[in-house]
Order: sequence, then structure tokens, then C-alpha cells
Amino acid sequence: MSNTPEQPAATVTRLRATFRTGRTKPVEWRTGQLRRLREMLTEQGPELAAALHADLGKSRTEAYRTEIDFTVREIDHTLDRLDDWLRPEPAPVPAHLGDDATAWTQYDPLGVVLVIAPWNYPAQLLLSPMVGALAAGNAVVAKPSELAPATSAALARLLPAYLDTDAVAVVEGGVPETTALLAERFDHVFYTGNGAVGRVVMRAAAEHLTPVTLELGGKSPVFVDRDSDLTVVADRLARGKFLNAGQTCVAPDYVLTDPETAAALEPALAAAVEALYGKDPQACEEYGRIVNERHFDRLTALLDSGRTVVGGDTDRTAKYIAPTVLADVDPESPVMREEIFGPVLPILTVSGLDEAIAFINDRDKPLALYVFSESEDTRSRVAAETSSGGLGHGLPLAHLTVSDLPFGGVGESGTGNYHGRYSLETFSHRKAVLHKPLS
Repeated sequence: MSNTPEQPAATVTRLRATFRTGRTKPVEWRTGQLRRLREMLTEQGPELAAALHADLGKSRTEAYRTEIDFTVREIDHTLDRLDDWLRPEPAPVPAHLGDDATAWTQYDPLGVVLVIAPWNYPAQLLLSPMVGALAAGNAVVAKPSELAPATSAALARLLPAYLDTDAVAVVEGGVPETTALLAERFDHVFYTGNGAVGRVVMRAAAEHLTPVTLELGGKSPVFVDRDSDLTVVADRLARGKFLNAGQTCVAPDYVLTDPETAAALEPALAAAVEALYGKDPQACEEYGRIVNERHFDRLTALLDSGRTVVGGDTDRTAKYIAPTVLADVDPESPVMREEIFGPVLPILTVSGLDEAIAFINDRDKPLALYVFSESEDTRSRVAAETSSGGLGHGLPLAHLTVSDLPFGGVGESGTGNYHGRYSLETFSHRKAVLHKPLS
């Protein structure tokens, strides 16, 4: 059953009592919960896909690819490797401790952890961190986003039907419920969302000295070199930018390139958008919608920040904003003052790589940075001279689908990381152990 009526303090106390019995620590419990979560996704996928469509206009194909199947792959990756990850790792012992002393590290679960999910990928970004938390042997309080109410309700109904309700609880609600949860003492808080709320989470966690993982966002830049195949660049940019109607934390936020390349890129992007969504994207089933009117109004206010290359059409009733590319964009324009988080792609011109690197470094460190260049020297310089959570050469978004890569930000774009083994490490304490025989 859903734990929504239960007070947050009672929920945390109940789960902590379960954790202290040792129930969640055996590998058999951990893998059993992961398999049950996998069953939920495979058996209830159609219900989740319908909820995602109701909240964000996601097509069934996109819902499975970016949320349901994405999480199933993360579960499978973890199940295949968990025994190896949990194996104690020997450490050399200095000679002064004697030949009979041994040392190793082992992963211990933290206890009761809180996972707070955002609305843009409301299933994946709740469940994927939970994979790591359960694999590490923790009890979990899951807080889905109230801005994706259909998905929140579906998860609140389904998770208790499949998982151990003495160790996993779902708390629905908005700011009051989240505030009440954050007043409790957790052993780790995992938050995905924006920097403003990230600061609130960090301040609340500091009251209990609780460690946090903050998966935030920012303006992820793209540098397009003059030697690039612009047809390929435009296709990959359009796919990465306009997925989920641009409401993706690692979506390309803006493009930097020289004036000549910018002029050639404009028609290529217009053609790529038409190839993906047709002449009328509003009629395309594969193109999503803005989550609510507030975000719709925020985004439409950005559309006058440059010359419209393609798109610009809006329908507030349908929460529709066409895939839009803007050119002749001033660095101080409204569209450059905040993370866009929507289907608007500005193109800004720079003289070349030196100015592009300086432009990026003058701003907050982004969650992702993308480079399109055939030059190894260009790619190496960007890697060496900039800082970002992740770096993608030639393909946006794809790095977060590699489970053996850590996913996370740096500076304003977040702290900590997860996916694969990195999720286990995030939700565990790596304990140092020394053994010296008594005789």
C-alpha cells in the first residue's frame, strides 16, 4: 500500500527499524528487490508509459527507450556484476604490522536513504538511483515529483505492490511533504533537479551532517568546429536537443561556432527538424509537450532572444512549443541567462576555439559539454582546458547511457555521481578493515 497517509517521521522510523534488523543486508535480499523492480517495469510498462504520456506527452517509444527500458538495462547491468562489486578488496599491509596482518575494504550499506526525483524523466530518475540504493542494501524513501502527477500516482501504487514495504516507502506530495522529509535524519539524500532546490536540500541535510548527491543541470554548451559534417551534426543535435521537448538535463543548451559555420548550420538544422518531426511537429506523435503552463510561459518569453531559423510556433492550450532554433543571439539575451530546459536552441558565434573555450570557462561548469570536430587537437584542448560533468565528442546525451561511466555534475551542475558501480559506491560506505591475529 502507499505510505502517503503516514507521517514522514513515522516512515523514516519504521524503515530504520527494518534496516537495523539486518534484513536488507544479504545479497539475496538486494538481488531479489532488483528482480522484483525489473518485473514491475516489464509487467507494468504499459501503465507507466500511459502515465508518462499524460504528464509529458511522451510517445510510447520514447517512454520505453528513455525511462522503462533504460532502467531495466541498469538493473541487468547491476545484477550481472553485483557479486564482483561487493567482493572485499585486499590492501597491502606495511611491514611493521607483521606478516600475519591482513587488510581490506568492504562496502557497507548506509542505512535509510531518500531519493527525490524530478518531473522531466519522472520514472527513470526515481528508479535508476533506487537501483543503486537497493543494490547497496539500504532502505529507501522514494519521493516522486508532484509535477508529474500521473507518473507519481502510478509509482506510488506499483512500487509497494512489488517491493518490500518494510524497507521501501513512497511519499507523494509537493513542497510541504518534501520539506517534512528533509527535516528527518537520513543516511544519504539523492536529489535530481535545479540548483535553487539543491541548495535547500543541502542546507537541510547539513543539519544532520547527511551526505548528499545533487544531480543538477546548467547550460550545456556545444562547440561545432568548421571541419564538421554539418548534416550529421544537425541530425545529432536535433535528436539530442528536442528529445522530451528539450526537457533533458544534459540536452545541448546552446551552440558556439564561427560565423561561416553558423550560417551553414542553420539550414541543416531546419532540415533535420523536418526530417525528425515533419512539417508540422505538433501533429507528430513522437514529439512531446511542455510539462505545465508555468514552464510554457517561461519558455515562450525566451523566443524573442534571436532570429528564428525554424520553429517558434506555440499553443498554450496544448502546452506545445515547436522545435525552435534561434540565430544572431546576444550572450546577454534572456535565453542565455538561465538553463533553457525546453525546445529552444540558440546559436552564438565566436571567432574560433580559443574564444569558445573562454566563453565556456567564463560561466558555471556545465553538466555536459559537446564537441563536434574532426580535429584530435581540438578535442584534446577542450578536454584539457574546460571542466564539465561529462564530455561528449560527436554525440549528445549518449554518455549517460553507458553504465560503466559515472554520471554527475561539477560545481553548479552538481556533486557526486551514479550509474553502475558508481551507484553502489554512492549509497555505500567503503569501510577499512585490518585483522591482526591474537596468536
